[in-house]
This record gives sequence, C-alpha cells and structure tokens, in this order.
Amino acid sequence: MIQSSLYHALKNPFPYQILITQDDKESYLASEVARFRGFETILFPDFRAQKGDDLRSYKEELLALLGALRKWYRAPKERLLLIAPLRSLLHPLPKEELLQSFHLGFGDNLDIGELKERFYRFGYEFVEIIELPGEVSFRGDIIDVFPPQESSPVRLSLFDTQIESLRYFDLETQMCEREELDRIEITPALFALDEATQKELEELVSASSYGAFSKDLMSLGLWYLKDKGEVLPRRVPSILTAGAKEELLELLELQESDELRFLEGLNLLATPLEHSDIIISPANFLSFLSLHANKEITIIARNEALFRAFDLKEIPCKKQIGDFCVNLLTPKEVILSLNQNTKKSAKKRRPTFAIDELRVGDYVVHKDYGIGIFKGIIQERVLGALRDFILLAYQGEDRLLLPVENLDYIDRYVADSGSIPSVDRLGKGSFAKLKEKIRTKLLEIASEIVALAAKRELIEGRAIRTDFPEIEIFQHSSGFVYTSDQEKSIREIFSDLEGGKVMDRLLSGDVGFGKTEVAMNAILATVMSGYQAALVAPTTLLAHQHFQSLKKRFEGRGIKMARLDRFLSSKERTSLLNALKEGEVDVVVGTHAILSAVFKRLALIIVDEEHKFGVKQKERIKAIAQDVHMLSMSATPIPRTLNMALSSIKGMSTLLTPPSEKLPVRTFVKEYQEALLKEIVHREIRRGGQIFYIHNNIATIERRQKELLELMPNLKIAILHSQIPEKETEEIMLAFEEGRYHLLLSTSIIESGIHLPNANTIIIDSSDRFGIADLHQLRGRVGRGSKEGFCYFLVEEKESLTPEAKKRLLALESNSFLGSGSVLAYHDLEIRGGGNLLGEAQSGHIKGIGYALYLKMLEEAIHSLSSKALPKREDVDLKLSINAFLSPELIESDRLRLELYRRLSRCESTQEVNEIEVEIHDRFGSPDLYTKQFLELILIKVLASLQGIKTITNYNQNITFFYRDETKKSFSAKSRDDDDLLAAILEQLQGKSA
Repeated sequence: MIQSSLYHALKNPFPYQILITQDDKESYLASEVARFRGFETILFPDFRAQKGDDLRSYKEELLALLGALRKWYRAPKERLLLIAPLRSLLHPLPKEELLQSFHLGFGDNLDIGELKERFYRFGYEFVEIIELPGEVSFRGDIIDVFPPQESSPVRLSLFDTQIESLRYFDLETQMCEREELDRIEITPALFALDEATQKELEELVSASSYGAFSKDLMSLGLWYLKDKGEVLPRRVPSILTAGAKEELLELLELQESDELRFLEGLNLLATPLEHSDIIISPANFLSFLSLHANKEITIIARNEALFRAFDLKEIPCKKQIGDFCVNLLTPKEVILSLNQNTKKSAKKRRPTFAIDELRVGDYVVHKDYGIGIFKGIIQERVLGALRDFILLAYQGEDRLLLPVENLDYIDRYVADSGSIPSVDRLGKGSFAKLKEKIRTKLLEIASEIVALAAKRELIEGRAIRTDFPEIEIFQHSSGFVYTSDQEKSIREIFSDLEGGKVMDRLLSGDVGFGKTEVAMNAILATVMSGYQAALVAPTTLLAHQHFQSLKKRFEGRGIKMARLDRFLSSKERTSLLNALKEGEVDVVVGTHAILSAVFKRLALIIVDEEHKFGVKQKERIKAIAQDVHMLSMSATPIPRTLNMALSSIKGMSTLLTPPSEKLPVRTFVKEYQEALLKEIVHREIRRGGQIFYIHNNIATIERRQKELLELMPNLKIAILHSQIPEKETEEIMLAFEEGRYHLLLSTSIIESGIHLPNANTIIIDSSDRFGIADLHQLRGRVGRGSKEGFCYFLVEEKESLTPEAKKRLLALESNSFLGSGSVLAYHDLEIRGGGNLLGEAQSGHIKGIGYALYLKMLEEAIHSLSSKALPKREDVDLKLSINAFLSPELIESDRLRLELYRRLSRCESTQEVNEIEVEIHDRFGSPDLYTKQFLELILIKVLASLQGIKTITNYNQNITFFYRDETKKSFSAKSRDDDDLLAAILEQLQGKSA
C-alpha cells in the first residue's frame, strides 16, 4: 500500500523531510511516487549492520549510504525527500564535516607524501591493483584511485609532480579510456578526518571490546563517532510507513533498546480507505481499464512506442511520458505504468582481471622436472648479462633457475584438498617416466571419449518438438526472470533435441545458478513430445531435492511423476518398475536404481554430478545413453581450455551469471569467543534458519559437540564426517533438511553438492588452516535461497597468524563476490572441475603431476585423436648476453611483475606482445631500457618459435640460430652492445617472416 498511501499524503502540504520505510523494495516504490509528484528523492540503501559488526562485511552498502548522505547534506531541501529503510537510520551517521571532499585537476602540482597521508585519512585502502571503490594505488608516475561516487576508477599520470593526464580506466582490462578529464572530486572512502580526529578515533577503535578481526577505522569506525555523528530522525521531521513500524516493533521486542524508543513517537503514514496498490498483467490491462472507465485514468510510459503497443483509442485517459513505475487505484483515479520495474540491481560485476598469483612457498609443477617449491624472483648475471629468473627448490639441495620468459613451463600445483605432494629430485628422469605412463593412460581415456562421441554421431536421435506454447507458459510461471546464460543454454539444448542426432551435452554452473530450471525445460519438451525422461542423482538426498523441485514446478501440468530410491518398499518398487515399462510414468527421479529400469519410450536422461557415480554405474549410464538424449549437469566450473577441447566432440553449456535475486554471502572473520558463538547461532535460529558448523577434525568433533551443548543446552546437533556410513549420512542429511536439527556439526565433507536453502549461516573453526579455495567453496553452502547468508571464519589466536594469512582472510571478508581475494579460489575450483569430469580413478595420476599439467596433457590427447589437432608451440632456448627484465623501478610489485612475466611467456603472436607493451605504458608509465629490451626478447622468442628455431646464442657480436632440423645459421651484429644484438636478431627474424 506504500504507493497509494504516499500519493494521497503528497496531495497535501508534506512537512516531512525523511520517509522511513521497511526495506529497499518499499523505498523504491515510494521513490517512484514521490518523483511522479514532482519531488527530488535521495535513497539510502538497506544498511543492516548491527552495532559492533565488522563494517568490512558491509562495505558496499556503507559506501552507498555515505554517498547518499553527502548528497542529502548538499542538496537544497525544497521538495526533497530522503527515503530510507528503518535499519539505515538506527545508528549515528557522520555529520557533514566528516564527508567533505577535495579535487585533483589537470596541471596541479602534488606533494606525493602529503597526498598519500590525505588518502589514508580519507579511509582509502592502498593496493597494487584497483578493483573496488575506496581503493588507491601509487606506482611511480601513475596514481590510480576509485572514489566511491564514481562508476569507474581514474588514472592520474604525472610529469615529475605535476598531473598531466586524468582518465577513467576499465576494471576488467585495467586500460584507460581516451577521453581526458579536467578534474575529479575525491570523496572519502570512509570519513574526511583531520590528524587530531583520526588519532582520537583510532585510539577508541583499538581499545574496542567488539570482536572484529581487524580493529581499524574501516572495520569499526562508525560505532565511535560520538559528537561527530547524529541519528537523523532525532533532528529532521520524519514519518514511518506501516511496514517500517512493524519492523521497529519486532526490533524492540528482540533488542529491548531504549535508544530506539523515540521512533515509536513518530507519525505513521496513513493508508486511506479504498486506496490500493495494484499489479496488472498486460493480458488484463484493457479489461481492467474498462471496469474503471468512470475514473480519471493516467497512463505512464517512457516513450511513445510503448503507448502504441497498447490500443488505448477506446479508453479516455491522460498520457504522460516519464520513467516512473507507479500503479495505484483510488476512489477517483487510476494510475498505471507501462514501464517495467526500473530498479537497478545493486550487484557489481566481478572484475575479470584476475591475478593467478604465485606465492613464495607454493608447490609448482615444471613440465619437464616435476614438482618443486617456488622461491620467488631473483636477479642473476649470466653470460655477462643481468636477467631475472624464477628460483625453484627441489629435493635435497637441488635448485633450478628458470628464465622468466619461460614462466609458462610451470603451473601452481593443485590436487585434491589437503594432499601434500612429494618434491621431485632433479636429473633422475623419474618425472619423465611418470609423464609417459600418464600420457599412455590419457590416450586410452581420450580415445574412449572420441570413440563414444563418433559412435553417437551415427545414431539417429528421437526428434523432440520444442515449440509447444506450454513451454513458454512454463517459463513465465517460474516466478523469476531467466538469466541470459539460462536462455542461451535452453536454446542450445533445444537445438540438439530437435536436430535428429543423439544429444550429448554438459551443463555446468554453480549451485543456485539455475541448472535444474534449464533441465526442466528439456524434460517438459520431451514429455510433451510423448516420451519419457529420467533424472539420476548420486545420492538419495540430491534425488529427493530434485524430485521436490520438479514436483513443485510441474504441478497441474498433467505430468505423471515418480521417484525411485531405497526408501521405496519392494512392493512399491516393483509397481513403479512395471509402470515405467508400460509407459504409465512420464518422469522418474532417483538414484542409480533407475539405471536398472526398463522404459517403454525413454528419450532423455539427465545425470547430475556424474563424476560422483561408481565405475559400474558410469558404464550403465553409457550403455543407456547410447541411443537416448543425455544431459549431464555439473556444479564445478570447467576450465576454459578443456571446455574448448571437449566442445569439439561434446556439447557444452555454461551458466556464469547468478540469478538477479541471489544475494552475496555476508562474510566475517572473527576471533573465537563463546559469547560470539551464542549470538551467531541464536540470530540464525530466531529467523527460522539452520547452521552449518565446520570442525575439520574427526578425532575432536564429539568434544566440540559437548562444548556447544554446554554453551547452548537446547541446541539440536547432528554430526557428520567421512567415517559415518553412507546410508546413515543420507538419513542425517534428510533429517537436517526436514528441520529436525538446528546445527550440523561437520567436517568439510559438506563442501559440495548439497542444496539446503534453509541453512544460511556457516561457522568455520580454525579457518586459517584451510586453503582459500576451500573457504570460498564452504562459504558457497549458504545463501542459496532468498534469505541472506552469513559466513563466519573463526580463528583461535589472531596474533599467531602470519601477515599473509591475515591478508587473505580479510580479502575474503571484504569480497563476498568472486573478486580479488576469491579469484584464486575460483581458479582452483575450475581446475578441480576438470578433474571431476574424469572421475576418481584418475586421482592417483593427478596427484603425481597436479591438475593443471594433467589437463594440458588430456587436451593434447583429445586433440591428437580428433580431427582438430592442436598447433604445437615449440620451445625456444635463448642463450643471449643481453640485460633484459621488467624493471622493479617501473613495476615495484613482485606480484605484478610475475603476472606480466607469466602473460608474456604465454604470448603466441607479436600482436599479443605489442598489446602488453601498450598496457605496461598505460598502467606503469613509459617502459625503461631494460623493460623495452625484455619485450624485444619475447618478440624474438615468438618469431623464432614460428620459424622452427630451437636455440639462439651469441658470442660477442656473433649470433647463431640452431634449427629443429639440425641446420644452423650464423651472422653478426654491428657490435656486442645489447641494442645492436637485439636489432640484428629481429632484422633476421622479421625479414624471414615478412
């Protein structure tokens, strides 16, 4: 009723400056009406942090809140309405003086030390690569900054200390736009503090009793504003909506807070009789207007074309052009909008500029020498020239210096969670033997994959019609808008089903991204075409969940459904198997029990998480799927390169976009405290939810259960770990799903494949002992339904953590989307996804050489057996006495230099090298001599590889090319100087390639 109530109220003089709403949705609807009535509106986000919460977990909303507050302070108050959800106004917010800004403009002379200090006092985080608002990066003559009010970050280029260029740049590519800016406004990333206020605030925060992991201003500053903050409704005329009043009463009941009592005295926005908000579907639009033809009708549309789409000639109405979304009914008026809901999604896209960072101490795999330990970049003088090398440690005292231009020879070692590899010994040849053994095995796997694909190509598939109007009705009844990925996947699947050949397609996408909805479209088309469909899942729990989903969505569509699992009695099972044989059941959902059934007219089999089935079950799936359409579903991402290799013989569809209603998981890093634990558990139970508690030690898990029960005696706890039999595990999970337990105390066994939308809080004990990929995957267990998910990474003793562990946990805390801290996690999951496709039998081989090398070798095997052979890139050994490296003076960060070395080592064309040179110029300033010479060295490597050259050497100015066909070519440069040597080599190579 918010729209009709506010519309009525705004007809009279409106003495209020703030309208307090229940949530974001109500704020949006109110704003549309206020704008329609000629008011300017400023909207606060729904900021739900409770006093003492770590604000890093609410960074996005906090920045939006402070930005809106700054705008409100500055704006003239005539016909201006601040619309704010109740929870955004419960705490003191900074006064105007704490939100002042400053400007940087073309030609300004900067004191760099003073500027850094100012950014620090404004709450900016100093980083190497800008990814989020509120970050700044100083790199020599380049300053990148992302002011919170801007939609893109800005790059400042300096000439000495003077600004000579200001341009927006792209987060994904890190490259600048062409258009120059005159100046930019630098707003605070938190508060605009002077030195004294900052010192006072920092002292208060560091003495705080709140259990934040990082006791700094960004984490706790808002809670210590004192006289620098104010609760706005105390001094500004404010009015509550009915929804906000309900929310307030609920809060007062839970918190018994005297601080909030003053809000009860505020006036309530009245709802007049016979006024109502309405929702009209386009199909009923004209008939509804005919019923109310005696009223004054106003129709709103953002353009004339929308009016023309509806035949309004017969209906007397006032047409108004505008982008408002107002739909309401009063005794005398009807106002209807033809516009779609224009509410912008608060979601931010994930920066794809991912750094696959190597850290000192990481295990790596060299393609020729096997598993070693990465020890960092070192500079050595070799052949009289200064060069950068990667230092790798092997067994004993063995060391390997890898030239940085060959960084593509190594990959981070990733295998199954927790497995620690044994480091290889150099020069023994054992790794080469292991690789050969695995290559032979991979050729067998690849030939099986290719042969199966070839066989299926020859089999005629049952033609499935996909043009039934019922399918479109089914899609519209989902209650949400399909993502573009879902629509594309459905088109691809339908094309296969109609095509006359047997479908073999893999649909991959994270849990909650809508794979089952896509699959249901295929099932509906199959059943409408007169055939049967089967969905097979590896566990009873997963099968049970799928059955419930399908039953709910197919209700009332005349589809006969059944489930087949071990919970059926032998009598029920026999009856169902007969029904399948006679064609009396259209769709069956179940576990591997389905694989022994006989169908009358099976046309589609959908297999969820195929890699979790046993060998015999996989063989049976293969046998059934020979002449039946098959759709496999996987929740683990598939590596892009493997995707390309497999897509030549198998259909691949991917869901990468989360549904619009999916909320990010709110993440906190906390020191373990009993009081905190009670608060977390009770908060979730109060909202009717359940909790996952991860304790990754079977030996002490029962002791932890006792401790939890001593703390909270009424808590119903179930225990789950790998030593509990499978049947018992399923029974525990089903009982948890049915709500018989509050808390599931488990090892990381729950890491994947379980969809429990009522469990929306996860607590992870000793989180510093997990890899970032595992933490990211565990966090993904919650926030799968419409409720917001909460994730708590607990650590025993904060002070004993390494700085690196602290940094990585904080990255996960402040990025609950797949951004900076989580890119690495996604990379690990993606590689594991490739392993999952291949099944458990390969885990021994994968452990020996790591996923990355294993998948590379599999791609080569698949390509070598299919008609699309990979063009093999030949290695080139450069033994040149040339000083060449990416200069640390230009690119200070080892992490960024390493990433550029990796990308340059993978270049396969001169164009790629040139593009990276342009990028270096843009991001770091003009390349110096050593950097330019290194880029030329990479150009030489690329050209030499294309021309069949194996090695290039020089002795003084004499240069020799050694070719793969055992021939060689010698020539001389003008002198032994670096520039002359490089020029002579490039002239030879470019002359030949031209």
